[in-house]
Amino acid sequence: MLDHVSTFTRSTVREAQKQALLQELRAKGIKNEAVLQALATVRREDFLPEALKARAYENVSLPIGAGQTISQPYTVAFMTELLAPTPEQLPTYKVLEIGTGSGYQAAILAAMGIRHIFTVERIPELFAETEKRFAALGIQAQMRLSDGTLGWSENAQFDAIIVTAGSPDVPEALAQQLAVGGKMVVPVGSQTSQRLYRITRVHAASGADAFQAEEFQAFRFVPLLGEQGWSA
Repeated sequence: MLDHVSTFTRSTVREAQKQALLQELRAKGIKNEAVLQALATVRREDFLPEALKARAYENVSLPIGAGQTISQPYTVAFMTELLAPTPEQLPTYKVLEIGTGSGYQAAILAAMGIRHIFTVERIPELFAETEKRFAALGIQAQMRLSDGTLGWSENAQFDAIIVTAGSPDVPEALAQQLAVGGKMVVPVGSQTSQRLYRITRVHAASGADAFQAEEFQAFRFVPLLGEQGWSA
């Protein structure tokens, strides 16, 4: 009986914390209802170590092991809103995520109804844990253990690419895997601070004039390691 009461209490508290978080995200300018509904649906605690589950609905990044973090909910919402498909695009919309981590970002994409999700992780232990987590939660995403800075060329071209680590520049391999009209959100800067950019491919040529860049606010991510990122 006490265990049941304790479980009920934790669930009630977390739901109240989640609703407060959603109100905070709205106040910070997140407007896309599909994004907000996905954050309301996905249980962030399922993507955190046991010791941190009670902090799931704090608007902060949290460690997930192997020197990596789960991004703060505002960062996830902001980046996802920049790439969110229209209802007409949704059936065929194809997304590449660089940096699977514990799988939270991919889960948000899946909760939005995106069914073509490809995600790349470079750290074997995180890859193995998240592969099991996706199977347990029924999240449909194709995973690859690889250097994310090189993308996933076999499945290009992508309508959206979301890079969840800070890069010294826009990785050329990722830019070339965007479909015409496709968008990539990538943090670019130093290893300690970056600004977020949205790169749109405006035509099929491979030169710099095939892309348009929009600059957004500053964020802080773990470094993007790999051949076209930071050196390990």
